[in-house]
Amino acid sequence: MNSIHPDVEASAPAPPVRRAGLPPLAWALTGLLVGLACTAVLGFREWKDLQQHAAEARGALADAGAAQLRQPLERAASILRAMQTLFLANDKMDQSSFSQYYARLHDGTGAYTSLAFARLGRMDRPATANAAYRYQFVSPYQSNAELLGFDMVSQPANLAALVRARDTDAVALSAPFVLRQQANPTQGRLGVTLRLPVYSNGPTPTSANERRQRELGALAIGMRLQPLVEAALSPAVRNSFRVRLRDTAAQAEPFFDSGQVDIADLPAEVRQLEFGGRRWQIEMQPRPQPLDIGRLQTIVVGGSIISVLLAALLWSLAMTRRKALALGAQMSARYRESELRFRTLNELLPALVLLADARDWKIVYANQAARIRLGDPTGQPLSALFLDQELQARARDPADIRSGWNRLEAELRGAGGTSFWANASIAEVDVDGAPHLLMVATDNSEQRELTDRLSYQAAHDALTGLYNRREFERRVEDVLRERSTWTGSGYWALLYIDLDQFKLINDVSGHMAGDQLLEQLAFAMRQQLRTGDVLARLGGDEFGLLTFHGDAGGALELAERLRGGIEALMFTWQGRCYKVSCSIGMVVIDQQVPTLKDLLAWADTACYLAKENGRNRVHVYRQDDETTRRQGEMEWVNRLRWAMEQDRLLLDYQEIVSLTGEDVATNIELLLRLRDEDGAIVLPGAFLPAAERYGLMPAIDRWVIQKALSNFSSLHPTARVLGTCAINLSGASIEDEGLADFILACIEQHGIPPQMLCFEITETVAVRNLLKVVRIVERLRCAGCSIALDDFGAGMSSFGYLKNLPLDLIKIDRSFIVDLDTDPISHTIISAIAKIGHQRGLKVVAEGVSNDHLCAAARSLGVDYAQGFGLHRPERVQFQR
Repeated sequence: MNSIHPDVEASAPAPPVRRAGLPPLAWALTGLLVGLACTAVLGFREWKDLQQHAAEARGALADAGAAQLRQPLERAASILRAMQTLFLANDKMDQSSFSQYYARLHDGTGAYTSLAFARLGRMDRPATANAAYRYQFVSPYQSNAELLGFDMVSQPANLAALVRARDTDAVALSAPFVLRQQANPTQGRLGVTLRLPVYSNGPTPTSANERRQRELGALAIGMRLQPLVEAALSPAVRNSFRVRLRDTAAQAEPFFDSGQVDIADLPAEVRQLEFGGRRWQIEMQPRPQPLDIGRLQTIVVGGSIISVLLAALLWSLAMTRRKALALGAQMSARYRESELRFRTLNELLPALVLLADARDWKIVYANQAARIRLGDPTGQPLSALFLDQELQARARDPADIRSGWNRLEAELRGAGGTSFWANASIAEVDVDGAPHLLMVATDNSEQRELTDRLSYQAAHDALTGLYNRREFERRVEDVLRERSTWTGSGYWALLYIDLDQFKLINDVSGHMAGDQLLEQLAFAMRQQLRTGDVLARLGGDEFGLLTFHGDAGGALELAERLRGGIEALMFTWQGRCYKVSCSIGMVVIDQQVPTLKDLLAWADTACYLAKENGRNRVHVYRQDDETTRRQGEMEWVNRLRWAMEQDRLLLDYQEIVSLTGEDVATNIELLLRLRDEDGAIVLPGAFLPAAERYGLMPAIDRWVIQKALSNFSSLHPTARVLGTCAINLSGASIEDEGLADFILACIEQHGIPPQMLCFEITETVAVRNLLKVVRIVERLRCAGCSIALDDFGAGMSSFGYLKNLPLDLIKIDRSFIVDLDTDPISHTIISAIAKIGHQRGLKVVAEGVSNDHLCAAARSLGVDYAQGFGLHRPERVQFQR
């Protein structure tokens, strides 16, 4: 490190720049020549490899050509051997049999001219000069008939081959000669014959004398040489070589030449083919073949480019070195000047910079920022700046400092007895050859204060100052985690506090009044807490309390005090006084360790039961039938939300049958179903109570309306003659101010005629929300929709409501229909409902009709429509099948 002491000497003059070594251009030329030389060596090696690979390929191809020429000769020899075997088995042969055998053995080779049998014409077996071999059988017969009777003794080449074959019982090949058969000018007249003797019937003779004694004649296959060779050699051989064949014993001139073509200046490939006692020399002169020089080109081009790049790199490095030497000289000249500037800059830094002697730990230098924030620390031990005892010890430990002390947050002693927080880093440095400790610290008091404020806001409710839900749940989880290993006595209890009728104050006096009330309630509840209790605001008017007691009675007593304190609070706002109460659900965490989700669900269930039992009371959670029922409903709530997200709600339709015969259209009512996780169909009686209790009915009703209207043409198989489609509306949906707007918007969006829609409202809902029902019903009826009063007679059964409600249909509850044909009271009530309904201009529908007797009874009382399993069992809508 540069010295930062105040005494600075004057700058020395810059020394002259030393220039040594080759100039940059010489380095560049050297690199270029070396690169090109390496490229030439690699290119030469690649060219030699190409030549060697080409020679090896030519040798392999020449070997293949020799093997190819042997194959047709061996095939012809196998035909002769097969015919010889036939004569050994039966020497009574005729022309017809001979031709048939040949046709079976012939493989279609175009080089064959004939297969002939020449019978020995001398009666005594030993060979003499008088022997005659005249052809007796030939095949193909028509093209070789002129050979019949021809004595092959007149052809010395054939006779020599025959004698060799007779004495050795081996196939003998003749020297090339001119064939008697006429030939195509393009095929040539030269040919050869393969000879094999034929012996009389019996076992194969084994000695030369026995063969001569049993000789009957000879078999011969004639073959034209030119088509034989051309068919045998593959196109690769013929395209790569000029092929010439000569019989080494018979003639010097070749008997086959593939033609005059361009010949490469390369040595010929010569092979010997020995067969049937003859030797053929195969001379294959290579034709010019292009070499694959792609790799060679790549080496040459790539090597040249690399050589140029190497030259450029060496030139750049040489130039950089020259500039570095010049720059080093300039930097050396300015060293003293920069040291003074560094000290001045160090004084102006906002960070605290201190230098201490590593031998006695005393501060020897502090910049201006350090002197202002710390006073004058010169001469003090560096460790004395830290308030924390542990950090003081670490600041005196050289090993700790060497291991890395970087951006450690610490509280430092400030000037005038104050303190502040800073991020401190300490490193060991050398100054003028002596070990020193350099400390750099940044004041982060404001940042820490901001962090603390943000942390507080993240964990507390802004209105009441209590913990928020997230912090409360974190602390509950900590308790549950510790409880799993807790061995002491005592109980943790969780209280779920819900204000009664808080919404009324908000609606009457406004949200400002509600906020003021919540602040006062939070203050009142704090007065009842003990040290260690955790109180939090969980939602709008919901609070949670986590408390520890020696027994469950202590927690219950605290809950009663909280309830009493809230009840005793008299809230005044703008001249109005309000009394507030709360319902508290309490769960005691004893031996069992539930999950956070279970614990909150139990507390919520207990609080709900406290409200149902009259509000303003404490209910302790227990595993009984009522609690189980509530939990079951809450589980149904989660399953319903899942079913809606997964589109597992289903629609069935049930037809409503006209009893008068006046309405020929098909009228239906949509019924809700659910497909559970296992695929089973669940009826609405299992899940609708939970949906009504926990406020899910508006969402379900809107789902039904949206699905039905968007798929209206696919609800029923006879959609073209569909009269009306009835959809049920729940009480919670009636209280929804935007329901009518939603229905009318869906009707317009999907272009459904309003007169085809009928909305059903139960009698109980109509009585409870008469004013709201009237407003919604009037809007829907004005648009053209029909309105039905469902389950009439199941509620208060007041005919006065029929006078005040704008309706189109009355649906009589099934409880009056089931015993219609046996109970006179039901008979009278239904008759009265039908008459009053008709007087009001309403249609009357009987629900729950299960057989034809009930249907006839309802018709006799003037009921217009009937609905029930006896008339039509519900079916799945078309678009969900």
